[in-house]
Amino acid sequence: MRGTGRPASSTKVLLAKAGTISPYLEKEKIYSQGAAAHAIFYIQKGMVMLTVQLKHRRPAVVAVLGPGNFFNELCLLDHSRCCMSTATAITSSLILAIEKEEMIRILRRKNEVSTFFLSSLLSSIMRSREDLVDVLVNSSEQRLARALLRLAHLGTKGRRRARIPRISQQVLAGMIGTTRPRANFFMNRFRKRGFIGYNGGLELHSSLHTVLLRH
Repeated sequence: MRGTGRPASSTKVLLAKAGTISPYLEKEKIYSQGAAAHAIFYIQKGMVMLTVQLKHRRPAVVAVLGPGNFFNELCLLDHSRCCMSTATAITSSLILAIEKEEMIRILRRKNEVSTFFLSSLLSSIMRSREDLVDVLVNSSEQRLARALLRLAHLGTKGRRRARIPRISQQVLAGMIGTTRPRANFFMNRFRKRGFIGYNGGLELHSSLHTVLLRH
């Protein structure tokens, strides 16, 4: 949900030259769990949902990522030959695919792309640890508020409001491990309190941070 900041223009050029950019429609699959893991992906525009499905269980949302995020990074490991999740565009998106061998070649050259990728990877590790703490100590309402703030890159300092594409409440529920009616209840409460609004998208206000301060 959180990116690593905007890459420099030279980094963008190097990334674009290394792979192929493809458009994806809303709800279109980018790859499926179990498919051959031959490429790493980078979101130029839009939002992508990663889900994992175990036998006889509903798919679980493990991440929702926006522009500036890599995904399917595990393909770079020698023993990882299959995609560990299913990636689906949840808005119209532009996705850059870089073949595994090409990405490894770029990283070995230790240029600005490798630096940017390392920063992204460290952010992903930090995000995973924060998610674990979130599940262990926070309520469903707090987890939803935090997920929305992440998607909007709305920190405690700087911008007071930001807009993101509207996301289905089923996806939001999956992100925080609750039911759709429960997610709907929290979203309505956020709206009534002026934390969010709907105007051609989902507008978030920095006041949503107050939800995270409750114990």
